[in-house]
Amino acid sequence: MTTHTVDTTQEIAAFLRTRRERLDPRDFGLPSRRQSRRTPGLRREEVAELAGVSIDYIVRLEQARGLRPSVGVVEALAQALRLAPDERAYLFDLTRQRRPEADGPATAPAPQLAHLVADLSPLPAMLMNHRFDILAWNREMTRLLQVDFDTLPAPRRNAMWLCLMHPRIREFYLDREQVVRDGVAHLRSAWAAHPEDRALGGLIAEFTAHDEDFARLWAARDVKVNGRGHKAMRHPDVGEIAVHFEVLMPLQDTDQRLMVCRAADDRSRTALDRL
Repeated sequence: MTTHTVDTTQEIAAFLRTRRERLDPRDFGLPSRRQSRRTPGLRREEVAELAGVSIDYIVRLEQARGLRPSVGVVEALAQALRLAPDERAYLFDLTRQRRPEADGPATAPAPQLAHLVADLSPLPAMLMNHRFDILAWNREMTRLLQVDFDTLPAPRRNAMWLCLMHPRIREFYLDREQVVRDGVAHLRSAWAAHPEDRALGGLIAEFTAHDEDFARLWAARDVKVNGRGHKAMRHPDVGEIAVHFEVLMPLQDTDQRLMVCRAADDRSRTALDRL
């Protein structure tokens, strides 16, 4: 069996050509063609006009002549060819360009994921976006963190804000320094990946201005994506609890992150059961 590597130039050419040929000119208000025409779909010149590029540029792309389209051109081609979200992502991957957010950062939970968070009981679970905004949670997470998320204003329903600013949560973690350090390193990664996100920039500015620890750690420029880890907490009702957490990214909603916690030891399992 032969394993083929991707020749991106050839694949871009073939992909653009097949996407163009599947389109119906009538969907664009263009006159239908004679049946004798050899190539179905839109003409190259029609795609060029829709995308705002030259015909020669489309020809060179479809002939695999070594062009690397810019982000703006890739987005224009995706719109002109009416690519589905997965096809758009594929074209961005082929051209080695960073994908702009198609719909902006998630501010509401995907309904299926919100149901999943509830179904994960009795494991504490919550759904966040890249800013650490908390989008959905179950009652076990509420009891673990001692926070009634429903009563918080939406801008304060943020895991990093709670850790830095909430008077009770500030003293909740046994190793607060490490928790904040990991959170700052994650936010710096998110900040680089989402430079257009003004809400994230506003959060970072607020944290830097009001928390000395955050400002110090932000200036260190550490970068880390926290997909799993361990946290120890001092709960006022059941004493110390240690949990392992796992953060999962759904394929269909890549700006949403599902965080699930489980007891790290027997003592913590008993404590969680009491909660």
